[in-house]
Amino acid sequence: MQTYILLTKLSPELSKQMKDRAKLGSDFLEQVKNKCPEVKFIAHYAILGQYDFIDIYEAPDTDTAAKVSLISRANGASQAESLAAIPYKHFLDLIKEI
Repeated sequence: MQTYILLTKLSPELSKQMKDRAKLGSDFLEQVKNKCPEVKFIAHYAILGQYDFIDIYEAPDTDTAAKVSLISRANGASQAESLAAIPYKHFLDLIKEI
């Protein structure tokens, strides 16, 4: 399975509902579980900066990663960006092939 990183920025409306964050986050995870049962979440962090949250997860393909981003957007994220992640050792192996 491929590793992906999801960067999420909440919409201004959702940012005002911080007391409901646990429920909203749980709803998001439940929808991903139902619509993309093959996705495995590895880590979830609240972050300071341009984005509000970062999720690291595994998915079988790009289409599934796109669904995770779309589910995030459907749940009020104003931005949801999924990035493919390459293990560092593999990255170094790729460099050797150049």
